[in-house]
Amino acid sequence: MEEMKYKYFKRDVSWLSFNYRVLLEADDPSLPVYERIRFLSIYASNLEEFYEVRVSEHRGDIMKKNYIDESAETSEERLENITREVNRQQRDFYRIFSEGILPELQRQQIFLYRDSEPEAFHRDFVRSFFNEEVFPFLSPVTIQKGVKTFIRDRRLYLTVNMRNRQTAEPYYVLIKIPFSKVPRFVSLPSHAGMYYYMFVDDIIRANLPAVFPGYHVEGCYSIKISRDSDIYIDDGKPEIVNEIRTKVGKRKIGALSRFMYDRAMPEEMLAYICGSFGIGADDLIVGGRYMNLQDLIRLPNPAGVVQKTPPPMRVPYLDETGSIFRAVMQRDVLLHFPYQSFDYLLRFLMEASFDPEVEEIKITQYRVAENSAVINSLVSAARNGKKVTVFVELKARFDEENNVSTAERMEQAGIRIIYSIPGLKVHAKVAVILRNGGHADFAYLSTGNFNEKTARIYSDMALLTSRKDLIEEVNLLFSVLERRTENPVFKHLLVARFNMTQEIMRMIAREIAHVRQGGRGYIILKMNGLHDKQMIDALYHASENGVEIDLIVRGICCLVPGQPYSKNIRITRIVDMFLEHARVWYFYNGGAEDLYLTSADWLRRNLNRRIESAFPVLCPKIKKEVTDILKIQLQDNVKACMLDEHLNNVFKRNSAHPVRAQQAIYDYIKAMDSSGF
Repeated sequence: MEEMKYKYFKRDVSWLSFNYRVLLEADDPSLPVYERIRFLSIYASNLEEFYEVRVSEHRGDIMKKNYIDESAETSEERLENITREVNRQQRDFYRIFSEGILPELQRQQIFLYRDSEPEAFHRDFVRSFFNEEVFPFLSPVTIQKGVKTFIRDRRLYLTVNMRNRQTAEPYYVLIKIPFSKVPRFVSLPSHAGMYYYMFVDDIIRANLPAVFPGYHVEGCYSIKISRDSDIYIDDGKPEIVNEIRTKVGKRKIGALSRFMYDRAMPEEMLAYICGSFGIGADDLIVGGRYMNLQDLIRLPNPAGVVQKTPPPMRVPYLDETGSIFRAVMQRDVLLHFPYQSFDYLLRFLMEASFDPEVEEIKITQYRVAENSAVINSLVSAARNGKKVTVFVELKARFDEENNVSTAERMEQAGIRIIYSIPGLKVHAKVAVILRNGGHADFAYLSTGNFNEKTARIYSDMALLTSRKDLIEEVNLLFSVLERRTENPVFKHLLVARFNMTQEIMRMIAREIAHVRQGGRGYIILKMNGLHDKQMIDALYHASENGVEIDLIVRGICCLVPGQPYSKNIRITRIVDMFLEHARVWYFYNGGAEDLYLTSADWLRRNLNRRIESAFPVLCPKIKKEVTDILKIQLQDNVKACMLDEHLNNVFKRNSAHPVRAQQAIYDYIKAMDSSGF
């Protein structure tokens, strides 16, 4: 292979393409308006984290002259490309909000004041609400060059330009909106059958003359900043818990990564503010009158009309059998979240906590739900005398504090806690139940976290099994996590850093060999991100040799389709009511069909700096079930896009025979359950 002939999308621009696909859901008039608002909020929240982590990392590299894969000029160009694309998307964001969302709300008798003074019938209420609920919490600060005023990240500020009425001397003032004291959207009295709401920003704007008597207010404009929120943890230290607590607190004072300002702000005012706060031109992102629009998720919904997601289904086989253990001893069981209830995992753990034959429970935890029912089940098991071991990954970004507090609670209950492995993140989602007296043991292997809250919106698959060969290898994986085994040999599981990459390469090469022998080569890969160049090169090489490849990649995808070396590769992206989260690898293998479910994306970090697991689907009926679901997703022509060679999201529309994969999968699982399997 000649590596230089291959092209790759830049990771960050690819991610922006995915986030833009999220934004396109907000532009879909067929969705209920509050569902569209939810996607606006998701888009804004995603972008916030992107600046806090990725852009901050790039800026830090430039400041430190830390150029690994590219030159200083290329690094600067990358940031320019990000800014250009984000500014383009922001224009669409505000267009969708102004021309799509607000008119539709009004058609539903919901009026959100925007760019206007309150009507006469609301003025007294607005004045009274401001005086009683808002004014006591305002602390205006004059913006002066040479006088440092700290601006918090993720907070919304108003900047006011005004003049002294007697001297005409200009002043610039900074006002932090008291977000924790008042709602972002204030309910006003209904009038003539209409529900009215107002941004608290606008309530402040409407009352600025009362805040600054003796001054003429000339303008008021929103600003916000994003700061570097990534933290480096030296996880080789024994005091990692204290280090995490200390460094998480420093997120609030990280380096600036974005300064967003109202596009209506006068240039001289912007220049003065930038000079006062030391903000460079590279930090500037054009915004609108309203920012922090991830808050839209909190806009009151008086009619209560929302997207109705299908309720989680029961699994008749498990309900009829009664005991999860007894059911799994008879056959493997595959669970589909959120199509099916997460309750079965909780029942599995609870049964383990009370079964007198259960001796030990081992489980990994990456992102733990607050007040987690999973943790409650483990605590119950420990109090019932079971030996419980939990590997807690403390370095799960933005969940560090919650993971620390949850781990400490488990320790207090007598659970053995194993903390992060130095230099690695443990992302595998596995659990094992060990019983004494020769009774069957059980394993739970999943593509998603042990988190009942995300299980309502993340689409994942989980296998319950009593197969001895799989259980032995899950035990071996825990032996690695417990640092009792350094050089494990896995025959069934694929584990990152041990055999995962080698086995993937072997299976890709096998598909090429089938084609060369006159047979068919076919691969389906479903994942959240594809970035690792070694893997992309292997797929390019397979395509060049006639292997047909379907990729279902929700997020980052650095593989470029539509090239001579990728002509046999198709990339599908699905964004719908549930977040596509399951990772599935399918290899045709001359009709023998190898199928793996996994926690791993093909990002460099997953394959090289994490402990990930992939597990084979061995039951023929379950293999057909998963393969059928993959085929349904490839047939989607309602919510699916094809990714083209320019990173455009090109919809696969067919109004004559519409297939909406997530609804079709729900119907498929429902029919499967009703048939008795």
